[in-house]
Amino acid sequence: MTALVKLFRTTVFKLSIVFLILFAISSSIVMAWMTWSIRRLIDEQTTIAIAAEINGLAEQYAQGGIRRLVNVIDSRTRRPGASLYLLTNFQGLQITGNVAELPAGTLEKEGLIETAYQRPDSQTMDRQSLARVFQLPGGFRLLVGRDLEERETLDTIMGRALTISLLWLIAIGTLGGLFVARRVLRRVDAMNASALTIMQGNLNERLPVAGSNDELDRLAENLNQMLERIAALMSGMKQVSDNIAHDLRTPLTRLRGKAEEALRGEKTPEAYRATLEQVIEESDQLIRIFNSLLLIARAEAGAAREGMGDFDISQVTQDVGELYEPSVDEAGLRLIVDASQKIIVHGNRELLGQTIANLLDNAIKYGVTTNRSVDGASKDPHLQNQNAQDYDIKIETRINGSNAEIIVSDHGIGIPAGDRQRVIERFVRLETSRTQNGSGLGLSLASAVARLHGGELKLEDNNPGLRVLFLLPVKVSEPKAWPDT
Repeated sequence: MTALVKLFRTTVFKLSIVFLILFAISSSIVMAWMTWSIRRLIDEQTTIAIAAEINGLAEQYAQGGIRRLVNVIDSRTRRPGASLYLLTNFQGLQITGNVAELPAGTLEKEGLIETAYQRPDSQTMDRQSLARVFQLPGGFRLLVGRDLEERETLDTIMGRALTISLLWLIAIGTLGGLFVARRVLRRVDAMNASALTIMQGNLNERLPVAGSNDELDRLAENLNQMLERIAALMSGMKQVSDNIAHDLRTPLTRLRGKAEEALRGEKTPEAYRATLEQVIEESDQLIRIFNSLLLIARAEAGAAREGMGDFDISQVTQDVGELYEPSVDEAGLRLIVDASQKIIVHGNRELLGQTIANLLDNAIKYGVTTNRSVDGASKDPHLQNQNAQDYDIKIETRINGSNAEIIVSDHGIGIPAGDRQRVIERFVRLETSRTQNGSGLGLSLASAVARLHGGELKLEDNNPGLRVLFLLPVKVSEPKAWPDT
């Protein structure tokens, strides 16, 4: 397909032709209306002039009869640009006037008529006139009229102007349509070329943006954002695959080792039972990992939107806090729950509850500072004067603008500022947390759930320790303290 044929087949060029046709039709209508209006004005002025001529001739006829009328018509026909006059007797023979011939039966008509006529110096009846016929006493007939040459000239001029205008309109419209189509086609071809490159596997390629902020630029920007998201998901899938292969190999190897150890030699039932319990514990850890992966996948795919509804996030936070109080006590810490303000959000109650539980579980695992003695006193001289409450885990809910904030803070080992973005990725565990049980999926799940609900997950320094902010859009907020129970 040649480049010119491609231009003619573009949507832009077709739309240009459609608008060209519509403009040509509208221009023709306007020109026709103008021509009709001017013709009507000329006819009205001609009618007025004829009436004035007739009034003058009527006065002459009243003063001197037919003889004087003949003399007046003879005099007027000799003037330059004279009107049309024709006076005939009762036999229809011409007495005087400047009209040589009329169509048959013209003088039999009365009133204002439009008719062809022949001048004395012409051989054909090729002129048009607007005239009025009167019947005088004695069978005489009088025709007074005006030549319509001006009107015919106007029709010719307007017709020629319309034709030339349409020709210029077609030429300019076609060239303009081709020019616009060529520019748009060049940009579309560039976008197609980039799309082909992306389809061939280069996910780093992006659609070109001209910088004009037009509809093509906005489309390209949205598609580029979509490509960024797809590239991030593909990278995440690759990373997840690598991390699954790496992180699951260790528990699977331990499972196999426990099984092989149980098969070596004869052992007591108690030894077999202990080995099976260890195998079950490893299996439970694997199941928890896969359950977390499934929850993350559901959140990122938006499958959990079906179970969304309105509920009080503070009540959910209180329920999770009560559930984890025994675990906090076992860790030698004290949990503070500050969730008295009623905050209504729209979301998936199960996922948000699981997310808060994961954040609280992380705080319990990593919230025990290494600078704390068994009796709760700090070994750090800078912290010795601080109250033991400084080492408590605190979970609170509050409203900040249009967002509901769920804040989980601890005074544990914390996360360095340079690693806070990285730990949100799947299976990422810092060296300081390798000694703890876990899969590195808790913060990943929290981040995915936050994005599903239109919120955000933030990690901040708690000086010392970690402060996790889980932000959700508020649907309805009503400051209200829960009644004492």
